[in-house]
Amino acid sequence: MHIDLSGRTALVTGSTAGIGHAAALGLAGCGAHVIVNGRHADAVEQACAAIRAAVDGAELSGISADVGSAEGCAQLLAALPAVDVLVNNVGIYGPQDFFEVSDETWQRFFEVNVLSAVRLARAYVPGMATRGWGRVVFLSSESGLNIPADMIHYGFTKTALLSVSRGLAKRMAGSGVTVNAVLPGPTLTEGVQAMLQAEVEKTGQPIEAVGAAFVAAHRPSSILRRLASAEEVANLIVYACSPQASATTGAALRVDGGCVDTIA
Repeated sequence: MHIDLSGRTALVTGSTAGIGHAAALGLAGCGAHVIVNGRHADAVEQACAAIRAAVDGAELSGISADVGSAEGCAQLLAALPAVDVLVNNVGIYGPQDFFEVSDETWQRFFEVNVLSAVRLARAYVPGMATRGWGRVVFLSSESGLNIPADMIHYGFTKTALLSVSRGLAKRMAGSGVTVNAVLPGPTLTEGVQAMLQAEVEKTGQPIEAVGAAFVAAHRPSSILRRLASAEEVANLIVYACSPQASATTGAALRVDGGCVDTIA
């Protein structure tokens, strides 16, 4: 299957590292004009340089804006009034006991993980519908279905994104705009690698082995039995953004390694 997104503009929020960066790289490889976004200008520049080095002739622009705030979203929208593809990837996570999570933390997770996506979809999707074509992907998580006991505040936001995605898909019925959610499972991003680094140093084992042990301990329902790569997750994101995915909408697309124990 050859995915061609030439002539399409794609925004991937939080794309200086991790799954977002892998998605931006994949979309650039399909010919899209990709907008790399992050909070810091130097990180955005470095991410653009890395993609250009990997993809000959990549069409890239960078916008530094903190889309986890209303002001940051407004800043991004002023610089980029229209897109054809919106990948709402930006998000934060971190374990914390439910009884210790403050109101401020709940609000911050909701602002960054949910409202960033809501604001940008609300701004960009009407233009997609006017043009008769668009793709929107919300990055949810298997944690939106398997709510982690140590990250209830995080799981809540990922469940919320499933609701927004499904509802918006129904709202855009017949418009030529598809809306889907992608649900990664445990993935070897820079953040996860940093979290596991102490165990790597302690045991002397490679990150892959430590990651597999982490999955066995914390996601025992995993069928994959290892951490996915960011590229493996990005492959599904890119497909959901493709012309070939024209009949896929309103879906919760799992790339979770089988962590969610259901056949549906």
